[in-house]
Amino acid sequence: MRTPFSSPNECRKKRNCYIVFTTLRDSNVRINHAIRAKELRVIGADGGNLGVIPVSEAIKAAEEAGLDLIEISPNAVPPVAKIMDYGKYQYELKKKAKEVKAKSHVTETKGVQVKIGTGDHDLALKAKRVAEWLTEGHRVRVDLFLWGRYKYMEEGFLKERLQRFLKLVPTEYKIAEEIKKSPKGYSATIERVSGKQKDEA
Repeated sequence: MRTPFSSPNECRKKRNCYIVFTTLRDSNVRINHAIRAKELRVIGADGGNLGVIPVSEAIKAAEEAGLDLIEISPNAVPPVAKIMDYGKYQYELKKKAKEVKAKSHVTETKGVQVKIGTGDHDLALKAKRVAEWLTEGHRVRVDLFLWGRYKYMEEGFLKERLQRFLKLVPTEYKIAEEIKKSPKGYSATIERVSGKQKDEA
């Protein structure tokens, strides 16, 4: 039974070691003597194509360069391996995973409710929270809640009250949905201004 070693450097000292590192969930990466293919298409440390060569020859080339042989495309025919530092390879994988996660950010529509009688302090706190949501990339629906006699007040006045709150939001934003009548009263939806839109402005 082969014994797993803790690092590529330790593995290099023993010819028949077995080493498999998990770099991403449900994904195993074979390096050096753990590679099972007899032949590999090898990318050199300088990025050049070394062609299809026996795995023993590829491992020898990696050892001479003081680096590791990493199987980067095990399902290709033949599998593709690259000569490089394993620590650097791990770093690049983590960086790519982070970028993918950032791009897959789920945008939600958050909601905040204000009333005509809401005090200035509470309005400022709500506006700050709206700014935080916008910074996180969410859209925000702002509802001016009306009840009783407030439902029958002049439309222009009610819209102005909602606009007054929007002006308190301490970050840049754009109107995604203009102020309109809603079941609760009046509402508007805003979203953050992207970097490109800022440049155009």
